[in-house]
Amino acid sequence: MGLQHLSGQLSGAMSQQAREVMQRIEALARITDEPGRLTRTFCSPAMRDANALVGRWMRSAGMTTREDAVGNLIGSHTSSNPSGKILLMGSHLDTVRNAGKFDGPLGVLLAIACVDMLRRERHQLPFGIDVIGFADEEGVRYQTTYLGSRAMAGRLRKSDLARKDAEGITMENAILKATDSTAVGKGGDLAAAIRRVRINAHGVLGYFEAHIEQGPVLEKKNLPVGVVTAIAGQSRLSLKFIGVAGHAGTTPMNLRRDALCAAAEFVCAVESFARQQSDLVATVGQIKVEPGASNVIPGAAELTLDIRHQSDAVREAATAKLTSLAKAIARKRGAKLSSELVQATDAVPCSPRLQQVLARAIKKQQNRSVALPSGAGHDAAVLGTVVPATMLFVRCKAGISHHPDESVTIADVRVALAVMADFVRLLAKEFASNGALAKRR
Repeated sequence: MGLQHLSGQLSGAMSQQAREVMQRIEALARITDEPGRLTRTFCSPAMRDANALVGRWMRSAGMTTREDAVGNLIGSHTSSNPSGKILLMGSHLDTVRNAGKFDGPLGVLLAIACVDMLRRERHQLPFGIDVIGFADEEGVRYQTTYLGSRAMAGRLRKSDLARKDAEGITMENAILKATDSTAVGKGGDLAAAIRRVRINAHGVLGYFEAHIEQGPVLEKKNLPVGVVTAIAGQSRLSLKFIGVAGHAGTTPMNLRRDALCAAAEFVCAVESFARQQSDLVATVGQIKVEPGASNVIPGAAELTLDIRHQSDAVREAATAKLTSLAKAIARKRGAKLSSELVQATDAVPCSPRLQQVLARAIKKQQNRSVALPSGAGHDAAVLGTVVPATMLFVRCKAGISHHPDESVTIADVRVALAVMADFVRLLAKEFASNGALAKRR
């Protein structure tokens, strides 16, 4: 068989795999908790159905599958694996409400396709590959993100299990109802089972995550993919302004202690403050008003605050400043304020060594490699604190994300898949030659 014919065969197989990834994206997008729009949240019926479907795709790619105690789906490809090391690949299968199709699932389905392609090539790797579909990255149900990757990193606390969702269901009860009982074990000691989810970092070569860029840089540069350098830190807060409810028709305006007005002033203050800080982003994404009647002055307004920056010092200073602003607004309006730091995630640099390998893989598929930071959070931000991590960004139309208009082309999926396969091959070659990647971040 000539080299040109072999190259054509490999190119054809790559295109077929890319088409299959896109078909699977569509199939997975039909699995939702809310008819008419895509929503999959932690431990929901749709998440269980998604795991079942993706598990079948993993097994068709030659992997063995299992679910851990928090509902992470793991497909294992051992190859010959003489080193005992594992390369982790994947992303998350949960979504925001009214989501797009690609945020999260693309990374999982690309990883499955990559493993399947390497298996069909009979490529013998000196390490195994685990493909992970994380159970929660978005944090929609319990207002705290990365539940799946935090469990794997050993950072999911027992106190997290007591958190309640909007229906009053604790995280512990949701997990026990949704996950495979064999993952929890006899006696139903969930906290102990979650401790067993923690990965052995010494046995992990690294973590690779492909993800849509969620920004416009690659599109502006007319490039399909890029290397991520770092993931911005994030703080999530819950704040509640407590005023006095009253009759909308009989309470004079100058005697009102309207909690929603205090919250509204704070929302505008957040926007104004963030616009004055370089690269800082701050968002109020949810507001809940009590009692929530059209003829009653709001007595309480609870809201979320999301703050992100690549510098932890800048982010922490902004968090303190905005909390102080909220207190000042509450005092001015005769309201009280309660606030809670729900979650804080430090900025995480990606592994310089793995970035170099990934850049080499990218240059095999496009004319140059571009490096860019991520303003969005990813499971790599958590796993990157315990093992070397790297990320591949895939171009998305107009940078739109967390919206039904998310769009990725099949041509870019093909490039991303080729880059992933080359990354694994280069990693295997370098690892087999000197084992350096097992020792260096």
